[in-house]
Amino acid sequence: MTSNPRPASSAILERNGRFLLVLRSNPPSADMYAFPGGRAEEGETPAEAALREFKEETGISARNPRLFETYDLRSHAADGTLTSHFLLSVVLVDADEDAVAEAADDAAAIGWYTLEELRTLPVPASVLECVERLAAKNA
Repeated sequence: MTSNPRPASSAILERNGRFLLVLRSNPPSADMYAFPGGRAEEGETPAEAALREFKEETGISARNPRLFETYDLRSHAADGTLTSHFLLSVVLVDADEDAVAEAADDAAAIGWYTLEELRTLPVPASVLECVERLAAKNA
């Protein structure tokens, strides 16, 4: 595999100190809780990819994407071989307060979690870092 990263995006939706996370069914991050998101399609901006993936995985139409952070994410096999490489754009989004999230696409489950709850779940380091930064900012 080449080291050229594939573009991907994820979206953070927070309500009353709780963050919407999906349980991933597929790699990378299979069997981990993460923000809704995934690979960008050809020609999509990071914001467009985040909004599309968010809708596909949660059923919620989000809006007002704002870039929060970017990550250069690499996964390696036990022998050190590069297995995946993504340039992940994480955006903050808004959605209607009464919109109900339902797990769809490659999301096995979905839920709203506080920072304390999130710390007990299997999550990528980038997810925990984002939530800790947002919680500190809102404290």
